[in-house]
Amino acid sequence: MQIVCPHCATVNRVPAGKPAEKARCGACKSALFTGKPSEATARSFATHIGRNDIPVVVDFWAAWCGPCRAMAPAYERVAGELEPDVRFLKVDTDAEQQLAAQYNIRSIPTVMMFKNGQVVAQRAGASDAQSLRAWIRQNAG
Repeated sequence: MQIVCPHCATVNRVPAGKPAEKARCGACKSALFTGKPSEATARSFATHIGRNDIPVVVDFWAAWCGPCRAMAPAYERVAGELEPDVRFLKVDTDAEQQLAAQYNIRSIPTVMMFKNGQVVAQRAGASDAQSLRAWIRQNAG
């Protein structure tokens, strides 16, 4: 299984028999799963969505957005529960305007799920942990 490091964006192979939650990056030696969403930049984004063998959930947000800040604790809680089966990323739409434009982000927060580099699900608006968890489980299968 291929997993992209959330710290340095190096693609790592995790053997099937090894517990993924204990895996470390071969390049930077950091944990591949931290139980928290990772910041993604235009530079690391394509690697994350294209090379992870697990679904990748991305929160497109901005610091000035009240609903984004309100949803952040729920997003972090769900990341802690569902990793290492799902990778969780955050994209600051102010810092990464090109990514926001590429994915036609019109309102924030917008949460998208990617599998094999393709968008498989999308939802706009803040969510609580329960509805976010259910949405992810429904679309990750």
